[in-house]
Amino acid sequence: MIVHDAMVVAGGRGTRLRPLTDDCPKPLLPLAGDPFLMGVVRRLAAVGVRRVFLVVGDDTTPFEVLRDPAGALGVEVVAVPEPEPLDTAGGVRSAIDRVDGPTFVLNGDVLTDLDFAAMADHHARTGADVTISLTLVEDTSSYGVCVREGTRIVDFVEKPAPGTLPGQRGVNAGTYLLQPDALDAFAQGRLSFERTVFPGILAAGGHVEGFASEGVWADLGTPSRYRHGHHLVLAGAMPWPSVAAVADRGDGVRVAADARVADDARLVGPCLVLDGARVASGAVVGPDVVVGREAVVGAEAVLQDTVLLDGAVVGDGVAAVGLVAGERSTVRAGAELGHGVVLGTGVVVDPTEVLGDDERRPQA
Repeated sequence: MIVHDAMVVAGGRGTRLRPLTDDCPKPLLPLAGDPFLMGVVRRLAAVGVRRVFLVVGDDTTPFEVLRDPAGALGVEVVAVPEPEPLDTAGGVRSAIDRVDGPTFVLNGDVLTDLDFAAMADHHARTGADVTISLTLVEDTSSYGVCVREGTRIVDFVEKPAPGTLPGQRGVNAGTYLLQPDALDAFAQGRLSFERTVFPGILAAGGHVEGFASEGVWADLGTPSRYRHGHHLVLAGAMPWPSVAAVADRGDGVRVAADARVADDARLVGPCLVLDGARVASGAVVGPDVVVGREAVVGAEAVLQDTVLLDGAVVGDGVAAVGLVAGERSTVRAGAELGHGVVLGTGVVVDPTEVLGDDERRPQA
């Protein structure tokens, strides 16, 4: 079955990712160089989706950046404003009448290698009203468990005590496939899939399926998780379009054709150096490093587990582990960085400064 429509819940404020999200909606933060949502659109386009509704906050303007590149793939992007937070399902409910058939619903900050085509085939084959993607975990005591008979979900149990649900390992992974009338019984306004919609459909005798996968499922909602998401796509744990677009030279190192890397710089895979970036003499870059477009790594600098967004500069001799440097930010030579530093757009760290572990420096 080909699914032509998708909805992405993308209105989260991303407070745990500040200052990166002070001037960029969380779903538009780059993942390996391109806006995260653009990677999602590319993956959806590959399985036949031709229209993506983005349920966003009150300002739809930032999401216009997706319109042209999505259009080049034959995908129409439609931003649906949500002036007031409507929980996980309210925004979808407000726009569901605009779809033409079964519709994917995704969270805008979850990285997953879910097989959308296989999920659609499962949904069609079982005749479900709703199919919920499931990830399988060993310890379910911290999650809501989708209790299944075969593949059909028959109950939801929140955070069961260990051993109380033997054989039930499936927890909600945040991607759904809905029949267009699945939300008809629910009023407009604040609405939760987890607390109201799915239990309500079960209570009314509806058919709810679980589609289980043991692949990648990663929340990108904190700096450490954001870096881990980069590790997953760089290391090949799941395919990601902007990584695949740059050839691997054979050791996990990917360098764009017009990037400039000094002959005596050392690149350690997995790492990705994007268009126009420069890596100077004696620098060591990697593993788990993305050097964004037009970004600069100074001479003798050492970077590990680090993301430099476009135009960021790390000065000569600077050592950084776990750094996330916002666009056009600068760490000048002589500065000292603890583990896990996060810099906002345009921030400058002066040569005499010492930033502690996990310190965040917002734009002035």
